[in-house]
Formats: sequence, structure tokens, C-alpha cells
Amino acid sequence: MAARAEGCGPAPPLSLAVALALSLSLSLALSAGSPPAGGAAFLEAVPRWGWRNVSCPVCRLLFGALDLALQLEPNVVRVGRVAARLCQDLRLARPEICRQAVQLFQRDVVSAWARSVLRPGEACGLLLGRRCGHWDIYGAWNVSLPTAPKPPVQPPVPPLPGAPTARILFLTDLHWDRRYVPGSDATCPDPLCCRGTARPGPGGAGFWGEYGKCDLPLHTIEALLAQLPGTAHFAAAYWTGDIPAHDVWQQSRQDQLLALRTVTGLLRRHLGALPVYPAVGNHEATPVNAFPPPYVRGNQSSAWLYDAMAQAWQDWLPPSALQTLRAAGFYTVQVWPGLRLVSLNMNFCSQANFWLLINSTDPAGQLQWLVGVLAAAEQAGEKVHIIGHIPPAHCLRSWSWNYYRIVSRFEGTIAAQFFGHTHVDEFEMFYDEETLTRPVSVAFVAPSVTTYINLNPGYRVYEVDGAYPGSSHAVLDHETFILNLTEANAPGAEPRWQCLYRAREAYGLPTAFPDDWDRLIRRFQDDERLFQRFWFHFHKGHPPHEPCLAPCKAALLCALRTGRSADPGLCQPLRPALPFPRIQALWRRHRLC
Repeated sequence: MAARAEGCGPAPPLSLAVALALSLSLSLALSAGSPPAGGAAFLEAVPRWGWRNVSCPVCRLLFGALDLALQLEPNVVRVGRVAARLCQDLRLARPEICRQAVQLFQRDVVSAWARSVLRPGEACGLLLGRRCGHWDIYGAWNVSLPTAPKPPVQPPVPPLPGAPTARILFLTDLHWDRRYVPGSDATCPDPLCCRGTARPGPGGAGFWGEYGKCDLPLHTIEALLAQLPGTAHFAAAYWTGDIPAHDVWQQSRQDQLLALRTVTGLLRRHLGALPVYPAVGNHEATPVNAFPPPYVRGNQSSAWLYDAMAQAWQDWLPPSALQTLRAAGFYTVQVWPGLRLVSLNMNFCSQANFWLLINSTDPAGQLQWLVGVLAAAEQAGEKVHIIGHIPPAHCLRSWSWNYYRIVSRFEGTIAAQFFGHTHVDEFEMFYDEETLTRPVSVAFVAPSVTTYINLNPGYRVYEVDGAYPGSSHAVLDHETFILNLTEANAPGAEPRWQCLYRAREAYGLPTAFPDDWDRLIRRFQDDERLFQRFWFHFHKGHPPHEPCLAPCKAALLCALRTGRSADPGLCQPLRPALPFPRIQALWRRHRLC
């Protein structure tokens, strides 16, 4: 954008209102559906809210006026009122939600827009596609890899019989809704339901949770923790974020900190001395997805959140980890001898983080820091587990491709990757960069604790090679547990968390190494019964009524092969071959979070 000039009068409010309403619509859309794997979130998320009705000339006029308005230092409150009216006119949400959301988002969005270098033509290309303008604000960049040669590749081998193993509890996307009310409306028109007042008679939200656009009451999360087999059963817990509910239009910092402290206290009470290693989710911030780079200082920085996390988690993390957590939300720590953990702040790769409009080149220097941690681990003979919230293929393209390079370079050091965010049960494959055929790693994407949307509550347990000299620390198997809401909400029933499946048993895997998951994708192509079993597990035992037929299947198998965003080459070996834009459109349809 052009340099900001001193204003000499009120700026035209409508153009800035459009940008604010655009941000609102994206935020509400993204609270109901995650950004697609590949492409810009702006381009991919807007169709569900009608922004493709804006023509190119109108878009250029609006964003040209926006650029002028920002130069003239507009009255944000005044244009926020116009944005709220525009939100209502476009029927993006109920008037009350429009007003609350614009009030919540307006200050941060205007600040990010004003500091960005996005010009009107680029904004329209970002919003409406290449036909409307060229944009390169998320252009290519590269991290520096070590000059030392990559060590010779050693194919993974199963541990010897009798070798110790370790079980890791994995929790993600709890989404506690403190306004959840059993018996309330479960089919409301708002982005989040099962709240408000209880309705008389049957048909309302269940006591333990509900299928639909609903998050969880605290007593369901507590029931999960209370029914765990005991902390002696686990070696550690990985917890990859998204603590608050999806009511993103009405959250305050106090709300977010209450959720952080309440759920942290619940875990500490039930898990006792078990080491817990958290990661930052995208819903921890307010506005949602708003994670400024560390050079944004003052009240708009994320210091309020990172400082609270460091305080809440100080019993779990050493001072060195708390230091980088306070600085930018990521850290590294030794789990046990021979195994190091890296917790990434994946919001710095997020397509929905509007603060990255300022500069998306390795925000906070996190990937370059990761390279340094992995290089030191390689030198020390350590293996590394990586945890994070948003899976790598859902990231901005350059971030995702750089991360893919890092995984390929350090395949001998990275023992496993663990993510959440999508709420469903899936994985992402990583292949060697030279041929894209040799599997080098798997990013496991675990299902959510929350029901949002139309799911059973669930959690995951990973079995990994244990703590002994020469251990691979690789994933050997995993189990998924669910609470069947139909059974749990029946009159007189008690909640019973049950094992939905064990991966190796369900899919006939000899081991759980990258080669096995790659072969499984190929088996899915020809074995329809096996694929439908995966589809059932994908939705935590509550699949949609609409079956997953050939196009859906092709898109899902493509997603499983795609560890980096916007790369059609990864899907070329699959049958049937669908055009990549068609695959991306199908991905968007099935994103739940």
C-alpha cells in the first residue's frame, strides 16, 4: 500500500467497511470450516459467504477507496458500524453476531491492513483470483539448510522383541463451551449451537454432547480424563491446542484466559505428575487466528496470551522452553534421554492469520530456529517428535514447502509428527524431494475431543518405540477412543469411552512406518471395503449420510498424499486422475473445523 498521509478530514467509510466485513465473513466461515490445503484462504473461504458476487471493477473500486481511506486515518468505530450493516445486508450472520464480530475484529484488521503492502490490484487477485489481478504478497522464500551433508538414509526397522515401548496420550481440539446447555437448540442458524435456554420436551442437546454445530460441556471433558486408565499407563501427553469454543464473535481476552486456566487445571488435576507438552491452537487468540509476529508490540501483540500460557504451564516446561514460549509461542524440550520434542506455533503458517499480510516470510524466524534445533539433535544423536496444531498441508504455500524440505533433510532425525485442527482422523505423507516417490515421514492428524461438526468426541493414544539406547522413538501403532453419543445420551446411560480401532489391526499394517501408510493409500484405491472402513474412522464412527463416492474418494486420497500445500504433483500417481482444482474444491466441501 501507499505510504500513509496525514488526514485532513473524514474518510469514505464504505470501503473500509467492506474490508472489515470481509474479515468478519472469513472469520465466521473459518470457524465453521478449516482453510483448504493449498491456495489462499481468502480465495477459498469466501464463496460460502457470497463474495464472488463482487465483480472485478467493483472490487478494484472498493479496495482503491480502502487504500485511500487508510491513508486518511479513518474513524474505525464509525466505519465499523457500516461494516456491521453490510454484514447484515449480505446475510453473513444474525445482526447481533454481525455487530459483535465487527466490534471484535475491526481494530486488529485495520492495523494489519494498514501495515501491509497489499495494493488494490493484489487484494482483488487474492480475493477473486488471477483473472482479477496479480498478487504475490505470499511469494516464495527459502530457509537455509545446513551445509553439512545429509547422513545416509537408514530404513526404519521394527524394535527387537521385548524392547520397551511407551504410550503417549494425545489430546487436541477440546473446544470447551461454557455456555453449553443440555436440552438447548442443537439446530440453530448461528455458527455455534447447543447454547442458551433448555427447550421443553425431547430433541434438544444431549447431556454429554450433541451431533451438530456444537462444542462440549466441561463435564464431558472431565469424564474423558476421569476414565483414562491411570497416568502410569502413559509416558507423556501431547496437547495440541484449541481450548475455547467456536463462538468467535463474542470472545474477550478474559474468556480465552479463563478457558486456558480452567482446562489446564483440569488436566493437571487428572493427569497428576504426567509430563504434558502443549502446543498453541488457532482458537486461543481473540480475534480468532490473530497471531501477530513478535515485532508487533504493545497491546496488539500476543504477549497477553503467551505470558499466560507460560504461567499456566510452568510446572510442565523448563525455563528455556518457557522463554521461547513467551517470545513467540514455540519451544523445544527433552522428553527423555534420546528424544527431543519440538512444539511449533503453526499460526505463523496459517492461511487465516490476517497479520501475515504484513510479512509472511518465516514469521518469528520459527522455521530457521527449527533447522537449528534439528541440526543440533542430529549432531547429538537425538530423535525428535514434532507437535503442532495446524497440519503442514493446510499452511501457506511457501511455509509448507519449506517445512517439507526440512522434513526431507532431517528424515533420519524426525521420528514422528503429530497435529490436530481438522477434527477428523487422517494423516499426511511426506516423500523425498527428488522423486516424490519414497516415503520419508508421516504427519499424523488426530481427531478432536469436541463434536464439532456432527462427530463423536474422541482422543488418540500413540504407541512409540520406548526409551532405550538405539531406540527409533518411531510410532509403532495408535488407538483411537470415542464416546458414542447415541449410547451415552440414552436415558439412564453412563458415558463409556471405548476403543474405536487400532490402526495396524484395522488396516492390516505389518508396521506403522511411512512405507506402510503409503502402501495403505494404494490399497484404498482397489479395496473399497477397506476404504469405507477408513471413511468410518475418519469421522470417529459417525460418518455423514452422504456416501464418499469416486470423486470424494479421489480427493481424500490426494489429501493423504499431500504433506505440502498446493502441489498437484503429489496426486498424479492416484486413480482416477482428477484435475487438481476439482480436488481442491472437494477438499473445501469436507473440511469441518
